[in-house]
Amino acid sequence: MSKLLKTAAILAILGGGTAWWLSRPIHADPSDFEGLTGDATHGEQVFLAAGCASCHMNEETKEKTVLTGGMELPSPFGSFVVPNISTDPEHGIGGWTVTEFATALQKGVSPKGQHYYPAFPYTSYTHMAAQDIVDLKAYMDTLPASSQENADHDMPFPFNIRRSLGLWKQLYLKDSYVVTNTPGSEIERGRYLVEAMGHCGECHTPRDQFGGLDRSAWLQGAPNPSGKGEIPGITRGILNWSKEDIAYYLSSGFTPDYDSAGGHMALVIENTSKLPDEDRDAIAAYLLALP
Repeated sequence: MSKLLKTAAILAILGGGTAWWLSRPIHADPSDFEGLTGDATHGEQVFLAAGCASCHMNEETKEKTVLTGGMELPSPFGSFVVPNISTDPEHGIGGWTVTEFATALQKGVSPKGQHYYPAFPYTSYTHMAAQDIVDLKAYMDTLPASSQENADHDMPFPFNIRRSLGLWKQLYLKDSYVVTNTPGSEIERGRYLVEAMGHCGECHTPRDQFGGLDRSAWLQGAPNPSGKGEIPGITRGILNWSKEDIAYYLSSGFTPDYDSAGGHMALVIENTSKLPDEDRDAIAAYLLALP
């Protein structure tokens, strides 16, 4: 019996050590950003495409360049509170290096080595190009600081154990795009805007029991995390819109049926309406190229 207990103890130690190693925080490679100079003007376009202000803007004033956070994001796992990402060095991200900024975006890890919850769409941002990340930081460094303190998330046990997110990332933080075949530069650009910067799948794709995106139902619609209604599918067969319809919707917020975007999508339209025409066309081309 003692031999059996010793074996069980050894296996438990090995299993715990393996889980600890697999759940470790992973950081971005600093060499990916060596020699890159940030362009704040282009960074503003990245800021719009990535929808940063839609969640992080000042909740009271709706000022989109004062990134105080504070928005609550309900989910079946608990309620997330969007953090301050202004240039304030104490409560925001002022003083972060490019590598720390990239680690947050691409790996979902804070400068202190803590895992971020995937309400922050790093599973999409992981595909962002190094130059776009550098440009985005250059633009965000020009924005005003806010000293608003960050509120705690309301996460019940066991979801409040952040270390476990390292194991979650082993399953859901993927290097590969969902759509691997992109014939032509326009569809390839659309894939980058939809799957990476625009993180459209984070809302329009259903999730499994562990909160990961169900890639087999990519962009086919999903329950609203708040529990109120459904978020519509936006694939070709569901939308049944033309390329011009989609591009016009992303510009104006008006559908072919003379309806208009509402809720959080209205904030998305505010961003996409300021993108170049070619980007809206590329998004439309990508959506129409989906099976």
